[in-house]
Amino acid sequence: MEFAFEPWHWFVLGVVLILSELVLPAFAALWFGIAAIMVGILFWMFPMMGITTQVVTWIILSILCTLLWFKFIKPLSIDKTKAGLSRESTIGQVGMVIQTHLQHDQIIVRFPMPVLGADEWNCRSLAPVQVGDRVRVVDILGNDLVVKPHSSNNENI
Repeated sequence: MEFAFEPWHWFVLGVVLILSELVLPAFAALWFGIAAIMVGILFWMFPMMGITTQVVTWIILSILCTLLWFKFIKPLSIDKTKAGLSRESTIGQVGMVIQTHLQHDQIIVRFPMPVLGADEWNCRSLAPVQVGDRVRVVDILGNDLVVKPHSSNNENI
């Protein structure tokens, strides 16, 4: 007795792979499952496809689905905050002074996007600043950011 592939075999494989994504955190089985369902649709439309053609088509579609995910969809889900990023990504950020004359000559600076998880930071200024001045982060000192006044000719940041 010879086993014959049917389109529903590909549909079942696709659903199993997609459901396995609930258990496997790799987020790769989803694209293999979608490709298997696509092969099932193609095999249903073109029943003369051989098993070799089906498997090769599944491999190609799996690679294409994965590449399309990384190229187009994943960039849309990237976190735009600076939370958890390294020191190098924090230095150079520009914010606006919203409060001055705090204890220990500190100021509070608000950043347009969160820096290290917060949009307002206690900062130490290297030069006198006033409320409304734009400042740029030049260093991190403990829990404080060290800033200096931002001049318009430093636009390379």
